[in-house]
Amino acid sequence: MSCSPGCYGLENFALQCGAILPEAQLVYQTYGELAGDRSNVILYPTSYGAQHTDIDWLIRPDGILDPTCWFIIIPNMFGNGLSSSPSNCSTCKLAEQGFYFTHLDNVRAQEQLLRQVFGVERLALVYGWSMGAQQAYHWGALYPERVDRIGALCGTARTTDHNRIFLESLRAALTADPTWTGVGFDGVPERGTSAFARIYASWAASQAFYREKLYDKLGYSSLEDYLLRGWEANYRKRDPHNLIAMIDTWLRCDVSDNPTYQGDYQKALASIQAKTLVMPATTDLYFTPEDCQAEAILIPNAQYRPIPSIWGHRAGNPYQNPADEAFIRSAVGELLDR
Repeated sequence: MSCSPGCYGLENFALQCGAILPEAQLVYQTYGELAGDRSNVILYPTSYGAQHTDIDWLIRPDGILDPTCWFIIIPNMFGNGLSSSPSNCSTCKLAEQGFYFTHLDNVRAQEQLLRQVFGVERLALVYGWSMGAQQAYHWGALYPERVDRIGALCGTARTTDHNRIFLESLRAALTADPTWTGVGFDGVPERGTSAFARIYASWAASQAFYREKLYDKLGYSSLEDYLLRGWEANYRKRDPHNLIAMIDTWLRCDVSDNPTYQGDYQKALASIQAKTLVMPATTDLYFTPEDCQAEAILIPNAQYRPIPSIWGHRAGNPYQNPADEAFIRSAVGELLDR
């Protein structure tokens, strides 16, 4: 279904923060076969803390994205540990040193990859969850005539103030660890990662998820076991500098913060020509349905279709949740038929 990951190099790649990467690296994975007329391309950007192997579970013949029909490309966003990141690039720093990635950087790099490696000028769909949805909105606004459809799950085109508080709490938890030097970590932030994971878990699923103890049905022996194995263990796999870098990108998410729209948020959303599926979860605590609906109203061809779920933000990546997967699969199938 897929081959080995590819790595696309971008020489002297200028970032929005003003830094220049002498040799930026964009790691990507493909699934399926590219049609001769290049009309079957789906772009599926990664989400926070994720690499392509974490999110490709839904790419299968009976999945949300079918590789027997579509040519699917997952680009790993900057900062995720595969593409250029603080952990693998000496030029890449953190915001304390004036360095950060933005989704403008991610989307510009992805556009070059598609055009120069695959000869792709038009996308049938940009599909993304969470930070992947943020990138999908950027694609639609920056290249409105080249994106046919957008599937934006549990994400907004601009980070809200309430979302920002969530992100700042995560950042504060990591950087409160004794290993934080003010510009990075000089060891493993054991206590910081533990606090980070618990904060994240409290926001990522709804109160009803915990009230009904759905974690019991996932094979965990207790709430503490769920926090340790379901959350903390996953984030310990990631370099803490990368976790900070991706937060810094998320904090700066604004579809209008670029030379094209110069801060005109409503104009940026109104420019999106793609048939757009705006799909929050009804119980998402940080990409709230109200915030997502407010953006859907500003996008000309948007359909607002929330996922009725108590899984909160996690409803948009339902690898443990067949009911929400079926709901999403049906909605995306209808979008692709339009």
